[in-house]
Amino acid sequence: MSKVILIVDDETILRESMANLLEDEGYESLQAENGRVAHEILLEREVDVVLSDVRMPEMDGMNLLAHLKKLAPQTPIIMMTAYGTVEDAVSAIRIGAWDYLLKPVQFDDLLLKIQRAIEFSDILRDRRIMAEQLGVDSDFHHLVSESPNMLKLFELARKLSTVKSNVLIIGASGTGKELFAKAIHYNGITGAKPFVAVNCGGIPEGLIESELFGHSKGAFTGAVKDRIGFFESANGGTVFLDEISSLPMSAQSTLLRVLEERVVVPVGNTRPRPIDVRVIAASNQDLEKMVQDGKFREDLLYRLDVVKLQIPSLAARVSDIPILVHHFMEKYSAQMNKSVTGITNGAIRALLTHPWRGNIRELENVIERAIIFAEGREICLEDMPFAVDFQDDDSGEDLRDSIRQFERQHIIHCLRRHHHDKAEVAKSLGIGISSLYRKCEELGIPKNLE
Repeated sequence: MSKVILIVDDETILRESMANLLEDEGYESLQAENGRVAHEILLEREVDVVLSDVRMPEMDGMNLLAHLKKLAPQTPIIMMTAYGTVEDAVSAIRIGAWDYLLKPVQFDDLLLKIQRAIEFSDILRDRRIMAEQLGVDSDFHHLVSESPNMLKLFELARKLSTVKSNVLIIGASGTGKELFAKAIHYNGITGAKPFVAVNCGGIPEGLIESELFGHSKGAFTGAVKDRIGFFESANGGTVFLDEISSLPMSAQSTLLRVLEERVVVPVGNTRPRPIDVRVIAASNQDLEKMVQDGKFREDLLYRLDVVKLQIPSLAARVSDIPILVHHFMEKYSAQMNKSVTGITNGAIRALLTHPWRGNIRELENVIERAIIFAEGREICLEDMPFAVDFQDDDSGEDLRDSIRQFERQHIIHCLRRHHHDKAEVAKSLGIGISSLYRKCEELGIPKNLE
C-alpha cells in the first residue's frame, strides 16, 4: 500500500510539481492550498507525512502544526520555508515538527527526509503493534526490545534460566549485562535462590580471594572472625562476576579450581566446602585478546564461556530507542509521581540521532533528567542535556552550512552503523546509491572514513 503524502502550499505550480514527482516515486499525494483545507482533509483520512509551507493565507503552517499535534500527534510534518524565514521552521521543530526544507526544494533532500519521517512513523506504529503481539517477549524481566537480534537473546536467556550452566556476557558499558544476568537468574530454576553481584574491578587485589571465597578467623590482620564469601552466600543460586577482566591472575587460578571442583576453600583454611552455584561473568573487554596478551587464563575463559551472550550497543539497535524511551518515561513518571504528557517528534529525532556512547544507561539517565523538568507537558528538545545538531543558535553561522553539517553527520552515522555498506546506507536513507555517492562528494565525506 502506497504511503500518503499531504502537500500543503499556496503556490499551485510548486504543489503540483511535488505531487507529480512523489507519485513517480510510488507515493500517493494529496494537495491543499492552505492549512484550513489541509485540516479538513486530515479530519477525513489518515496520511503518513505532511509537507507544509510555513507562511500561507487563512491558516499558516504553524497553526496547522498545532492542530495536527492534537489531531494526529504521531504524524510527522516537514516544514518548507524560504531562506529568509527559516527561523520559523526551526521554531516549528522545537514544538514538534519532524524536519524542514529550504526552498527551492531539492528533490533528493525531499525524498530523503520523507523516507526518514516514514521510518520514524513506522517505528512508533510497529512499537505499539509488536508490544501487543510479543507480550512478554518485548519486556523480559525489565529488558525491553523489539529488535529481532535482541529477541533471539531473550529466547536464549530463557533457555539458560532452566539450567545452571556458566554464562559469559560480553558487551560495552551500559548495554545491560547485569539485567541479562538477573533475567537468567530470576526467570528459571534459581529464581527463589540468592543472586549475588560482584564488581571484580571494585575490590582491592589483596582482598579479592577473601571476598569471593571467605576467610577464617586470624587468616590475616583484621580477620577477627570467620566470614563466608560471595560464592557461599550465593549457594543454590547465581554469582554474577562483573568486570571479570579485572580479576588478578592469582585469583583467576583460584576461581578456575572452584569452577572445576565445585568447592571453595576460605583463606586461612584447608577444609574445602562444597558449593552449588551458577557463575555468570561479564566483561566489556576482549577476553580472547587478553588471553593472547597473557592477561587472562585461557582455561578459565573456556570454563566461563559455556554459553556466550554478545549484547549489542544501542547504536546497533536504534529502532529500539522509542520503546526504551517510553519504558523509561513510564518507570520514572511512576517513581517521581510526575505527570508527563508525552514526547515531541523533535525530541525523539534528537534521541534517534545521538551517538549514545554510554548506551542504554546514558539514555535512561537522559529520560530520568527530562522527567524532572517536563512536569505537566511533553518532553521536548530543550530537555535534552546534549547539543542537538538541528537546534537553532545565535552564533551567526550560515544556516545553509548548519543544514549541510547536519546532513553530513547523519550520513556518516549511517555509514558507520551499516559498516560502510553503501547499498544498505542508500536503502536506509531512501535514496539511490548514485545519489549517496553524489551527496558524499558534495558534503566532503572521505571515501576511507573510519
